[in-house]
Amino acid sequence: MSKRNFILLIIVSTLVATAILGFLYLRPKTPTPIDDIIDTNFISQFNPFGNSKPPTKGIETSPVDVSGYEPNVEEETPKVKLIKISSMPIAGFTVFIKERLKEIPIVNTTPPLALPLSEEGVPPAKGGAGGLKTTKPTPPLTEFMPALRYVAKATGNIYQTFADKIEERKFSTTTIPKVYEAYFGNRGEFVSMRYLKGDERTIETFVGALPKELLGGDMTENNEIKGSFLPNNVKDISISPDTSKVFYLWTSGESMIGTTLNLKNNKKVQVFDSPFTEWLSQWPTDNIITLTTKPSVGVPGYIYTIDGSGKNLTKVLGEINGLTTLVGPNGKLVLYGNNNLSLNIYHTDTRNSDLLGVRTLPEKCVWSKISDAIYCAVPKSINSGDYPDTWYQGEVSFNDQIWKIDAKTGNTTLILDLATLTKGEEIDSIKLTLDESENYLFFVNKKDSFLWKLELK
Repeated sequence: MSKRNFILLIIVSTLVATAILGFLYLRPKTPTPIDDIIDTNFISQFNPFGNSKPPTKGIETSPVDVSGYEPNVEEETPKVKLIKISSMPIAGFTVFIKERLKEIPIVNTTPPLALPLSEEGVPPAKGGAGGLKTTKPTPPLTEFMPALRYVAKATGNIYQTFADKIEERKFSTTTIPKVYEAYFGNRGEFVSMRYLKGDERTIETFVGALPKELLGGDMTENNEIKGSFLPNNVKDISISPDTSKVFYLWTSGESMIGTTLNLKNNKKVQVFDSPFTEWLSQWPTDNIITLTTKPSVGVPGYIYTIDGSGKNLTKVLGEINGLTTLVGPNGKLVLYGNNNLSLNIYHTDTRNSDLLGVRTLPEKCVWSKISDAIYCAVPKSINSGDYPDTWYQGEVSFNDQIWKIDAKTGNTTLILDLATLTKGEEIDSIKLTLDESENYLFFVNKKDSFLWKLELK
């Protein structure tokens, strides 16, 4: 081969090799998934010729939905909490607003600069005489929270706790054995306890003022309750909406006397007198006291109203067997039931009644003060019987659910089946009470008289 031909062969071979290398280098490469990078040899990722084997794993591409359907995003179901508050059976309780020291988290900071031990070395201020500058102490931060006070049934001792942080503490040591009922007034600073005397027949009612607490003095438990006694055989007690007054019914001879007691000045005024002695009272508004005949399965019941001065006795509703009532906070709506435990709302302005879709007793309910809602403890099942007599006498008891009822529309909403959070313990709820902001619902289990709390928000 001539020298000229040899040179041409080398040039052609070089051009062909360059073209092949350029093609391989510039061709599109398939991206290697991250999972494959982890499982393969590190150096092989730099192989410009790629991998002769197809990747075992790849990036999965979801199919595109072109239907336009958008699924509804369900709201998270609010968590509800049910807590037993009292460690003993109670005779009564109240909810009130109480001030407490606010807990402030401790933050690590650098040590403060040391102050001079005397006024020496402190330069005088411009136009001043020098010396240490005095400042007023910063008052502690406080907050106002719902709190509870309740009376132990066995001893009459008073206990208390905050609603958001259950820490049961004894408040008083005054002992009154076997208290049947207890009522609080004057925003938790007054208590009335009803119990039987030694003859097991005479009802005695003790009333007393609770000592005021110092801020941060929750640990004090040796408080003594001093007070006096109402007349013997007080049959019924109700507290005014502002908790500053008490209305009580007591027997005098053959008559039933109704008297108001002002807790601020201890002034008593008789406002009611009736030869009929079987009454139950409520004080729903500042100017209205209601009187309902005690219910029985076969006896027509009636409800009347009087004003605070005892005038204008007015019939509201009647001729309903087994009538039980709960008047709303505006005095215009009356929640009532009959001997079938059917729940209704009576409108005093239009004199019309609306049948609600639940069966229970009005005293197992509570009216909201900030909305048109009613919270009721509704039995899961009701056996046949002579109601409400058999329930009052303890011959039957219920296993409740908590329902919310819209008083305007009649719509009902199930909030909670209590048995689902009590490990099977059945609760027959009475004395339902809401705190001021209606974040909590409190009630007593009629079966054992323990106090419970249900978080609503």
